[in-house]
Amino acid sequence: MSKIQPLGDRVLVKAAASEEKTVGGIIIPDNAKEKPNRGEVIAVGAGTKDEPMLLQPGDQILFGKWAGSDFEFDGEKYQMMKQSDIWAVIK
Repeated sequence: MSKIQPLGDRVLVKAAASEEKTVGGIIIPDNAKEKPNRGEVIAVGAGTKDEPMLLQPGDQILFGKWAGSDFEFDGEKYQMMKQSDIWAVIK
């Protein structure tokens, strides 16, 4: 994903796929599923003078349900968020 380079303290994330759920045999449509709150860091900015970048591509992370902005690029779905919106790195 070298075509997108985040700036400053921004982080490009590929969210983990939502699990397909059924309720009493009814399949829940994609638009009614909960937004995932974990993903993989694809690219990072350089950080700022007040907040150095602590993440690196490949990190598995947890983030707030409403963190960042969703967008699609080359047919793939991504999220761009600030480093401060990320709760933790999964080891």
